[in-house]
Amino acid sequence: MATIAETLVVVRGGGDLATGVIQKFHRSGFKVVILETEQPLAIRRTVSLCSAVYEGMYQVEDLTARMITEVAQCEAIWSAGEIPLLIDPLGKSLQKLKPTVLVDAIIAKKNLGTNRQLAPITIALGPGFSAPQDVNVVIETMRGHRLGRLIFAGEALPNTGVPGILGGKSRERVVHSPAAGVVKHVRKIGDQVTAGELIFYVDTTPVYSPLDGTLRGLIQAGLTIPKGLKVADVDPRPREDVDYQTISDKARGLGGAALEAALWGLRNQSVSY
Repeated sequence: MATIAETLVVVRGGGDLATGVIQKFHRSGFKVVILETEQPLAIRRTVSLCSAVYEGMYQVEDLTARMITEVAQCEAIWSAGEIPLLIDPLGKSLQKLKPTVLVDAIIAKKNLGTNRQLAPITIALGPGFSAPQDVNVVIETMRGHRLGRLIFAGEALPNTGVPGILGGKSRERVVHSPAAGVVKHVRKIGDQVTAGELIFYVDTTPVYSPLDGTLRGLIQAGLTIPKGLKVADVDPRPREDVDYQTISDKARGLGGAALEAALWGLRNQSVSY
């Protein structure tokens, strides 16, 4: 009979919200593996464990993710108190990993292949999934009264396309690429910027800050990106109110909800833990 320490949780995605999920499971004693793409597009990179894809290893708060190339390397990473990250966007490694719990935290607003046949307990964050058809539990990701609610029958609220409000600004604070090409940084995450200031290039096309504030998110340098992709985020709140180095309240809330969903599944499916 499996204990928590022997129970494997696979998290698809390693962005900022997924990192909140990973922290809850890791701190609770579960074995965790992250599955990511070859080129993660997270902009809040300083609080996203997927940054390990570019750095080899990456730390967010008390979590350290380390890149691996094969499932057999997981045990050594777990023994070091770290979290293995495998590039596997299609989930091909799941047949070897055989997780008890699978959490889709990609936040793609659509289902990229997660289904109930992949693990005894399946959980998905946000719109694009229906419970119990696609997964056992869907978690609401929309800010507000329903945030973090477990949905056992139905779907999360549809994506509005409207970013959350910070300092009275919503769409205005988010930057989308004006062109296709390779990203070249001029400023870095955490910098104070002013409206109209150059923050990076896409090939030779300059991209400017839409607001005065803190550059809270910025896509990885060197990536070749399409026109229109979300690439940066400027937080207009006073500098002392902006924290770009620790996990957000939303990510922590979703992490707690995912942990609750997993424990519900373990209990109701008679899995020992």
